Amino acid sequence: MTAAIAQERQPAELTTRQDGARLIVEPKGDWLMEAVGRFDRRLRRIESETDPKDLVIDLSGLGRIDTAGAYVLGRTLSRCREPDADRHFIGEHQIARRMMGEMLQRLADCPEDEIQPRGVISTLARIGQGVEDGLKETVESFAFFGRTFTTGLSVLVNPTKMRWTSTIHLMETAGVDALPIISVLSFFIGAVVAFMGASLLETFGASVFTVDLVGIAVLREFGVIITAILLAGRSDSAFTAAIGSMKMQQEIDAMKVMGLDPYEVLVLPRVIACVVMAPLLTLSAMVAGVFGGMLVSWMTLDISPNFFLTRLNDTIDLKHFLVGMSKAPVFGLVIAIVGCRHGLQVGGDVESLGKRVTTSVVQAIFAVIVIDALFAMMYLELDI
Repeated sequence: MTAAIAQERQPAELTTRQDGARLIVEPKGDWLMEAVGRFDRRLRRIESETDPKDLVIDLSGLGRIDTAGAYVLGRTLSRCREPDADRHFIGEHQIARRMMGEMLQRLADCPEDEIQPRGVISTLARIGQGVEDGLKETVESFAFFGRTFTTGLSVLVNPTKMRWTSTIHLMETAGVDALPIISVLSFFIGAVVAFMGASLLETFGASVFTVDLVGIAVLREFGVIITAILLAGRSDSAFTAAIGSMKMQQEIDAMKVMGLDPYEVLVLPRVIACVVMAPLLTLSAMVAGVFGGMLVSWMTLDISPNFFLTRLNDTIDLKHFLVGMSKAPVFGLVIAIVGCRHGLQVGGDVESLGKRVTTSVVQAIFAVIVIDALFAMMYLELDI
């Protein structure tokens, strides 16, 4: 019985002929799965080199066909994407016409894949998309700040709306709890600055100027920058995660149904907490940084703490301290705005929460560095 069936099978063949502008593909024999693999490369070449509108498949010599054979043949016409595929077939073979016609119909309904640019064009496209996304994020941040500002004005007019309990609790969690790590890190930053100054200035016999270096660097830049970066990594991510988890569990929607404004309940207390605590944390960072520099100067340069503090008081103007402190509330405001905004934009899944937390921290740190550079240019023009 098996031998009889094998004798009935006709070997698969493939020929082509040119008829004017048309290329006629003539499959012959039984196009079954085990036999059509050897024609794959040839059909792919026909597909790539021939205009699909000039391609015709002659089914008159075709025997049996299965889905594999129909796919290999029909794929040759896949680039034409025409809903009326019947005009590309000649010869009577209803099964093959129906199978390949159905496949081409589905391809015609699918959107055509966009050709992705490569090389320089791709790089320029990514740069342009990045600039567009950055501008969009900036506009959205300003819009969020405006909404928060108007909410603050309404609370200022009606102080009974202020959530004092939440605000004080957030001052503790976002500010007081961050005091140890900020102080320790600032201590080591001050120590490193003193080490670098000592090793460099001692060569020129000017090691006493290490005091000036530590004072200006810590009071003007490092104290507030370290505080802002740690707040961005610690408090900003906590704000995004807390508000984002509430958004995922639809608690914010429940607030709106109850008539509560999420900006009054969630955003404004966090903004006030960061704006108030950032200068206090900056002050502690400055003290710790100066202490670290003083300790290193005492150990390596034999500069006594008394002399260190005396020279610091005599040579470092108050303006350096005020410059550093003036940046702190601005950084606190930016960090809180970025964290709360991304928290409110979290979707309904955990993956969205993770992406928003990561984006929030990166944007907050980036904003801090950019704003610090703007402050530096402004104070340079003002000769402060």
